[in-house]
Amino acid sequence: MPASPSASSTPRRALHTHAIPALPLDGGAALRHARMAYHLDGALTPARDNVVLVLHALTGSADAAGDWWRDVIGPQRALDTARWAVLAPNLLGSCYGSTGPALAGSEPFPRITVRDQARAVALLLDGLDIEQVALVTGGSLGGMVALELAASFPGRVERAAVFAAGASLGAQAIAWSHLQRRALETAGDDGLRLAREIAMMSYRSAESLGERFGRRAGAQGGFAVHEWLLAHGERLERRFDAATYRTLIDAMDTHDLAAGRGGLAERLRRSGTAFTGIAIPGDLFCPAREVAARVAAAGGVYREIVSTHGHDAFLLEHEQVSAILRDVLAPARGESRQNEEAA
Repeated sequence: MPASPSASSTPRRALHTHAIPALPLDGGAALRHARMAYHLDGALTPARDNVVLVLHALTGSADAAGDWWRDVIGPQRALDTARWAVLAPNLLGSCYGSTGPALAGSEPFPRITVRDQARAVALLLDGLDIEQVALVTGGSLGGMVALELAASFPGRVERAAVFAAGASLGAQAIAWSHLQRRALETAGDDGLRLAREIAMMSYRSAESLGERFGRRAGAQGGFAVHEWLLAHGERLERRFDAATYRTLIDAMDTHDLAAGRGGLAERLRRSGTAFTGIAIPGDLFCPAREVAARVAAAGGVYREIVSTHGHDAFLLEHEQVSAILRDVLAPARGESRQNEEAA
């Protein structure tokens, strides 16, 4: 769920911002005068029918093309900005330009859900006069929001490629969130760093850590894996916000696509969205069986990323991610060629 390892050193590009109307929240409160920050890479067609919506993970930003998916988005890449207009918002509650605890000042920020975040994304689409997106994609938290967008707004999403996200958050993932929350509550100034270290243990597999570190000694004494965890915690502390972190893990804990919807399978099948669900065997945060169950409910296509990295593979295995996205978008490319020939 983190942004790419270079997130703290990559120069930030200028953001667009859009004011969204008053947003009623699942918890009963409402957000007024909220804004969403976003990047738009590539040009919109006059019909605004070439939009690919990319949604970031827990600590990611709107800068997918310039940072965490820079090998996936761009000219002649999987999400080819010569063909597609790639819209990447900063999710509601985050701290990279959109309204969240970091921008709330002294005002308490209300609890939000993944469904609230999907509604906010829909309002951004409305504001940009985008009626339908050709594809929505994202991993982990971004994948949860992608699923909610498709389920909440039938007909609005043509295709969804969702990485490492199930229909709800499982008990083990909720337990990891609990440990992170306890770190934020009890560890004082070290809370965010410690929460990040705990999280990293759910994002990587035992095989990945064993292959990379084994029992190798670190440069400062102790073990190399200790220093790796400390470095991740320190980097996140420099670029993120503890209240934001708490807000977003709380939102993920409440993620439940079926809540209040009766038959989930029927809802997904009637959404008008062609679903592709991508799992990572060995993912501790979102086990492959949970992705497979959601894909079956949606009548979608199940794919896997072959990797020892665990949950973070959707951020690290760019060639496999790119191949999957090209496959998902291939029918759209064919349709485009047919339209051009008929014109």
